[in-house]
Amino acid sequence: YDRKCVFCRIARREEPNTALLPCEDEDLVCFKDIKPGAPHHYLVVPVEHMGNCKTLKTEHIPLVKRMMEVGRAVLQSNNVTDLNDIRMGFHWPPFCSIAHLHLHVLAPASQLGFLARLYYKVNSYWFIT
Repeated sequence: YDRKCVFCRIARREEPNTALLPCEDEDLVCFKDIKPGAPHHYLVVPVEHMGNCKTLKTEHIPLVKRMMEVGRAVLQSNNVTDLNDIRMGFHWPPFCSIAHLHLHVLAPASQLGFLARLYYKVNSYWFIT
């Protein structure tokens, strides 16, 4: 836990202005992105403080898969029916503003605006899926 980390505080429900969405994984939380790039834009975050995506190792594959499952479930619970028109990924340092692992979940990807298409471009120098 890092008191200075806003995502740690959100995960521990210490940020009353951030509503957590229902999540069936007790080790993860999900909430809306404050600067949405698509009609549905959520962040899936581990409760335990972890560094950015560069810190991920082979043993973290199950965690990333669970994060993606939570992302899909949140989209479905918010009436997103076309799970082929979504984008999930991580911003690659130094292009991530918060140094706590967080998965961006966006839908529909076909409705990303011009800047969002650049910012969340698949497997670019700054965003990996």
